[in-house]
Amino acid sequence: MECIDWTGGQIQNNDCADDVKNCDLTQPHYLSGPFEIEGADRGDVLVVEIQDVQPFEDRLWGFTAVFDKKNGGGFLDDHYPQAAKGIANTSSYHLNISELTATTAIWDFEGIFCSSRHIPHVRFPGLIHPGIMGCAPSTEVLEEWNRRESELVSMNTLDRVVAELPQPKNVHAGSAPEDLKAKIGREGARTIPGRPEQGGNCDIKNLSRGSKTYLPVHVPGARFSVGDLHFSQGDGEISFCGAIEMAGIITFKFELMKGGIQELNMKSPIFIPGPVEPHFSPSRMLTFEGFSVDEAGKQHYMDVTVAYRQTCLRVIEYLKRFGYSGEQIYLLLSCAPVQGHVAGIVDV
Repeated sequence: MECIDWTGGQIQNNDCADDVKNCDLTQPHYLSGPFEIEGADRGDVLVVEIQDVQPFEDRLWGFTAVFDKKNGGGFLDDHYPQAAKGIANTSSYHLNISELTATTAIWDFEGIFCSSRHIPHVRFPGLIHPGIMGCAPSTEVLEEWNRRESELVSMNTLDRVVAELPQPKNVHAGSAPEDLKAKIGREGARTIPGRPEQGGNCDIKNLSRGSKTYLPVHVPGARFSVGDLHFSQGDGEISFCGAIEMAGIITFKFELMKGGIQELNMKSPIFIPGPVEPHFSPSRMLTFEGFSVDEAGKQHYMDVTVAYRQTCLRVIEYLKRFGYSGEQIYLLLSCAPVQGHVAGIVDV
């Protein structure tokens, strides 16, 4: 299956972040599909084995970016983006009464390795994978998504988007007639957030070559879609556009487990990571620890989000001593195959 990048080609290979600043986020994610899987029926499980993922031969590059908080944001959007020296960036400008900034890095691919002119002296092997895979929801499942996500949005007091509700603008409906296209705009699911009944936008870096994903089937034919290909990513796409986004070709092998949802008592997809992964010796790894204490010194109770954010900030502080800007390190944490682990769950 051929896939364009998640923005639909809005980001170009250049040294300016205006493409990111001006990116229209009502368009993504662009997906390839839906593909009908012969013999698949409601209640089955679709077993998806990734056999290969490659960038297009005439597009051996990808991008990582930091979006403004009011246009996508990111895990550290209270800190970045800011104007940065030595990286493709843009100064603030006026749009919809918001001052928007953006930062980006272009990565060149050389076999399994990648490097960027915007983050000098860094070269590492990627862990290539798709960010999004899933089967289509049934009418009942779609209604449940819209119910609970609308409830979340209505109760949201955070200064950020917590879910993307159906959006009539830029509906991707192929050759559907206008009345169906309008219905999709009113009711169709966006790709944010990920959902337990489907998988969808899960961004798991270890779902690379040789991995298997077990997806519940909710409609006849499964209606499988894929997209958002990544050359590499850390544990958590922390800068929002945090993987090395690319366009390319992904090869699958499909199998069906008839009646698999009931057999597995499946409540959400099951994943078997692939055997392909970059290996670094322990002597070449540094470990940083974060706690449930935020930047203001407020103690939280077992808050993994706060702890992981603090870990990322500690890494940024450390690597700045080697001459990199905060934005450069932020992008690197998002796209290099770093490992993020959760510990201390029982320790109050």
